Amino acid sequence: MKSFLTILFFVAITAFSTDTVQSQTFPKMDTSPMDLAMARPDRNTPPIARVIYSRPQKNGREIFGELVPYGKVWRTGANEATELTIYEPLKVNETVLQPGTYTLYTIPEEDMWTVIINKNANVWGTVYKKENDIVRLETPARNAAAPAESLSMVFRPENNGATLMIGWDKTYVEVPFEKVK
Repeated sequence: MKSFLTILFFVAITAFSTDTVQSQTFPKMDTSPMDLAMARPDRNTPPIARVIYSRPQKNGREIFGELVPYGKVWRTGANEATELTIYEPLKVNETVLQPGTYTLYTIPEEDMWTVIINKNANVWGTVYKKENDIVRLETPARNAAAPAESLSMVFRPENNGATLMIGWDKTYVEVPFEKVK
């Protein structure tokens, strides 16, 4: 009887251990992982803006004009549309954005991009309605010093705000945000 209980105990422990190991299996990583960029004047001050986006990969593809067509609204990333959060009033192209969360879209062209800040939020893909645009800004498409394999965004601190740099492959654009005085 003692040996039967011992065997039963080890079978139960083994079964429990197998379930525990299996429950620790994580799904495959997203091919366009989410990332975030914060705009801070310096490390010791609160952020003035944040952007959350998914980072698609080049993977040998032709990006602008092919994967991302010219002249069409783009969610500026993959998966969910790119989310822009403003923490204090900021001016973009003479329009003051109040604190809140917005969607950032772009319309890439070969030499110029239109950057759109739209009042919709929590949007999948390009569920875009022009009537919800708050700001439209045309900015030159610039040649990057080196190609970027993944879509990348970073805020560059400025004296009176920050400039959002959006770059992928051989192209980048700049979007200036100014603090409201």
